[in-house]
Order: sequence, then structure tokens, then C-alpha cells
Amino acid sequence: MAAAGVVRAVEPPVVRPVPGHPVLQVRPPGTRDGGWLVAADVHLGLGSFRPGQPSPPGARADEMAEGLLKVARSTRARAVTFAGDLKQPIVGMIPPLRREVFDFFSVLLSAGLSVDVVPGNHDVGLARGLPREVRLHPVGGTRIGSVGIFHGHAWPSDSVLRSSTLVAGHLHPGFRLAPSTDGRGGKSRCWLRVELPPPVPSRRRRTHDPILARELIVLPALNPLTGTESLNRAAPARNRTFLWKRFVLRGTARAYLLDGTDLGPLIPPGSAAPGSRQASGAAQSP
Repeated sequence: MAAAGVVRAVEPPVVRPVPGHPVLQVRPPGTRDGGWLVAADVHLGLGSFRPGQPSPPGARADEMAEGLLKVARSTRARAVTFAGDLKQPIVGMIPPLRREVFDFFSVLLSAGLSVDVVPGNHDVGLARGLPREVRLHPVGGTRIGSVGIFHGHAWPSDSVLRSSTLVAGHLHPGFRLAPSTDGRGGKSRCWLRVELPPPVPSRRRRTHDPILARELIVLPALNPLTGTESLNRAAPARNRTFLWKRFVLRGTARAYLLDGTDLGPLIPPGSAAPGSRQASGAAQSP
């Protein structure tokens, strides 16, 4: 029994990528509660070039929804939070896409999952297609305990910045691998885990709270057909440099494949010594 006046430290949630899936799990410590799943960059409607044309295999809404349900069942998760870019068109939704968005979320809600959405830069007008049970948050993000979630196209809120762990999408992180005898090679989706330094005291007037988080996790895109940035070969596209410059380059980044293979430290393009290569470690859970 705790002595009077003693305040127990609150344990942070357990944060781990789900092996083999571009999905993060955030769960309360010391319990069997599966907690939340976090995913980003769904890009519903990708590949639909004509009104009513279905998306290609792999990018279909029903496939991605069923994939998330399987992960939820295997992890005992009870909720899903999306870190932005639920749809492909940046502005608006044609009626067939609106139905696709509604049906995607209805599958998750019908299975008993709670659903939250933090909008991304592709989500202008998304609210009109969401079931009313879905909670839509501001672009500055939301928190699950001490885990702050935002998309990465807009500066996170002060509340999110005060989190111990940050989770974002937007970058579509990938890694360019050399051909190998096991069939690997080419560009693969990956996780980024960035160890952030402590905030530096400054006399300059701040327009936002300092970044207190000690880790940033950048989610791989849920949709396997989205463009993937080979972050070990080139800097991200210009409209994504905000998250890259102000967060990823500020810390020490390490990349992992979806199966947990440790690809070693991410050396930003142009900073490595001539002829050097990214280290590739043994397979392990990220």
C-alpha cells in the first residue's frame, strides 16, 4: 500500500510496430488490453482514374480494412487512430470515393473498433464522407497518453509536442536495397525511429512549445501502392521537408523493414563519406 502523499510515476504506454505490418500498436503497460493501432497514408481512391473505377488490387478499401481487422484481432486492439491522408485526391471527393471512404470506416466500426482521424494534407473535405461515429481531430494532432500523433504536414500542437513519443506519417519512408540471393532488392517500405535530443535553451521568442519528445516514429504508408521515398538515396520531395528537416535530421535515425530487419542508422544523403554504405544489421524487432 502506497504511503500517504507518495505519488507513483505513471508508466508510459508500450509502443511497438506490429511485425509484418505497417501498423503501430500503443497499449497500456502491464495489462492484456490491446490498446490502439496507429496507421497512416491510406490514400483511398489511389489508382481510380475515372469516376467509379475501382482501385487496383492492394489499394482497395475493402482489402485494407480487412487487413486492419486481422491485425486488431491478433493484437486484441480495441481502437484505431489514423495519422492522416485517408484519401488520395487532395481536395474534395467524387460520389464514388465518398462511398468508398464511408464503407472503409463502416467496416472498422461494425467490428466494434473506435476510430479517430488526424487529417493530413490530402484530407480536405474528408469530414463529409465520414460516419458520425468517427472522431475527427485538428491537424495539430492528438494524444494517446504520452504518445503524440500527427500527420507531419502541419506543425503539431503544443500538447502533442509535450509527449514523450511522437508518431507521424507523411514521409512514406522506404529504403533502397541492393539485389540479394534471398530475393530482396529494390525499394521497400520501412519504419523510421528517430532518437531526439533534449531541447536546447534559447533566448529567442518561441512561437510554440519546445519539442520535449525523446523519440519520433515515422510510419510506413498503409497503402502499398503509394509512392515510397528511398530515404537512403535522396532527400524527400520538397513538400515533405518540414518533417524531415525539423525532426528527422535533428536526431539520430534508424530504419527497419516491416519484418523487423534492422537496416542500421539512416545516413542523410550527402552526409556519408564517399564510398560508404548503410550498415545492415541482423533481423530483430524494431
